Amino acid sequence: MQQPQSKNWWGRNWKWFVPVGCLSSLVLVIGFIALIVFFVSGMVKSSDVYNQALSRARHSPEVIQSLGTPIEEGFFTSGSINMSGSSGEAELAIPISGPVGNGTIYVEARKSMGEWTFLQLVVEVEQTGERINLLNN
Repeated sequence: MQQPQSKNWWGRNWKWFVPVGCLSSLVLVIGFIALIVFFVSGMVKSSDVYNQALSRARHSPEVIQSLGTPIEEGFFTSGSINMSGSSGEAELAIPISGPVGNGTIYVEARKSMGEWTFLQLVVEVEQTGERINLLNN
């Protein structure tokens, strides 16, 4: 009588190793992408132009009336900031919300000699579509 040949490690374990290996790879890729998003988002949120735009929106009586207070910033800011030394440009869309409603701050700004100048700074209220120009404040 001949004994059955025992399988090697791969032959015994491939059924669980393949899905676990694929899932682990997927989790690592998603984690890496999330890390990049958090890093870039943190850089944008720490910029002068972002903080100035958010401050103007938080202190605008029209925005406070439309969204309520406190006005909180959203997570997914879109756009870009390009800087080279003391000059640069920024185009951002910053989501904000208050107890009464939501909105988006649209920013277009240029930096020259170390100082930001806003070309466009508008809050669009989501519920009504109203646009509040923050450059007039």
